[in-house]
Amino acid sequence: MSEIGRDRRGAWRAALACMVTLSVAMGLGRFAFTPMLPIMLHEGKLELAAGGLLASLNYLGYFLGAVSCAAIGIKASSMVRGGLLATAALLVGMGLLHSFTSWGVLRTAAGVMSAWVFVFASGWGLRRLAETNSPALAGVIYTGPGIGIAMTGLLGGAIGRWGSEAGWIGLGILAIVLIALIWRVFDDGERSSVGGAGATAAAAVRPATSAADRSDAIWLVALYGLAGFGYIITATFLPVIARQALPGSSWPDFFWPLFGLAIIPGALIGARAPTHWDNRLLLAGAYALQALGVVLSVAWPTITGFALGSLLLGMPFTAITLFALRDARRLRGNAAAGLIGYATASYGVGQIIGPLFAAPLAQRTGSFQVPLLVAAAALALGAVLFAWVWFKSRPSMAV
Repeated sequence: MSEIGRDRRGAWRAALACMVTLSVAMGLGRFAFTPMLPIMLHEGKLELAAGGLLASLNYLGYFLGAVSCAAIGIKASSMVRGGLLATAALLVGMGLLHSFTSWGVLRTAAGVMSAWVFVFASGWGLRRLAETNSPALAGVIYTGPGIGIAMTGLLGGAIGRWGSEAGWIGLGILAIVLIALIWRVFDDGERSSVGGAGATAAAAVRPATSAADRSDAIWLVALYGLAGFGYIITATFLPVIARQALPGSSWPDFFWPLFGLAIIPGALIGARAPTHWDNRLLLAGAYALQALGVVLSVAWPTITGFALGSLLLGMPFTAITLFALRDARRLRGNAAAGLIGYATASYGVGQIIGPLFAAPLAQRTGSFQVPLLVAAAALALGAVLFAWVWFKSRPSMAV
C-alpha cells in the first residue's frame, strides 16, 4: 500500500474510532438519562424535581471534568480507555444500585468521564488527522454524540420496557461491545498527553491584542453560556414533555433519537463552513434555529411540531461548539486554550442551571411551557447579541 493510502486508511480509522468513542461517552454516558427518565418516573422511582437534580449533577460532573483537563498529565489514549471503561461501569451501576444518593454519585461521575473522554479523544483524533493530512474528517468525529443519542433513544426505550434496571444494564453492555471494537485503535504508544499540551497552551495564552478582542472574548464566554442553558431543558426532558403533550401516543419515544440523528448532518456541515465566514454570524444563525426548535414544542405541540423542533434543535448542536472553538482561535490563535476553557465553563454553568430551574417549576405547574419559553428567549437573546457584536465590530464606512 502506498504512503498516501496508508495515511488515508489511518485517518479514517482514527476518525471512526473517535466517533464511536464520543457515541459511548456522550450519547450513552451523558445523555442516556433522557430516555430513561420517563421510565423511572413511571415506575415511581423518581419525582420530576429529583430527576432534574440528577441531570444537573451530571452536568456539574461534566463542568468539573472539563475544567480539570489541563491539569492532567496522563497520555490521551490511557485517559480515553479508562474513561470509556468507567462509563460502561457507571451505566451498569445505575441498574444495579437503587438509592437516590448512589444515583447522584454515579451521574456526577459519568459527567466527569464524558468530559475527560470528549476532550482527550478530540485531541488525540485531531492530532491523528493533522498527521495524516486529513483535517476534513473532523466532522466525522463529531457525529459521534448524535449517533450515541440516537442509539440511547431507540434502544433505551425498547430495553426499558423490561424496567429501568434492564435499560441501564443493557446500555452498559452495549457500551462494552462498542469499546471492544475500538480498543486497539488507541494503542498508539504516543509520547505526550492532551492534558499536558492543554496545560502548556493555557500557560501560553497571550493577552488580547486590542480592547475589541478583549470585548469579543468576554461576549463569547457570556453568550456561550446561553447556549448551554437554552438547549439543555429540551435535551433533558424531551420525552417527558412530549408524553405530556401527546398522551397515549407512541411517537414521544422517537423525538429524542430524531434529535440525535439531526446532529449528524449538522456536524458534517458545520465542519465544512468556509473559514472566511464570520463565526459570530454563524453562531447567531445556529442559536436562532435552536430557539425556533424550542418554541415549536410549545406553540405547535403535535407530532409534526415536535419532530420539526427536534430537527432544528439537533442540527446546530455540535456546530455551535465548532463555531465557538473557531472564534476562540480567531481571537487567541494557537494560545486559545484558556479562552476555550472559560467558554466551556460558562456553557457548563448554563447546563447545570437549566434542569434546576425547569424541573421544580414544571412539577408545581404541571407544564414545561414557561421553562421552555425562557430557554427559547435565552437562545434568541444570544442570537441577537452575537449579531450585534458582529455589527459593531465592522469598520466604519467612509462617507
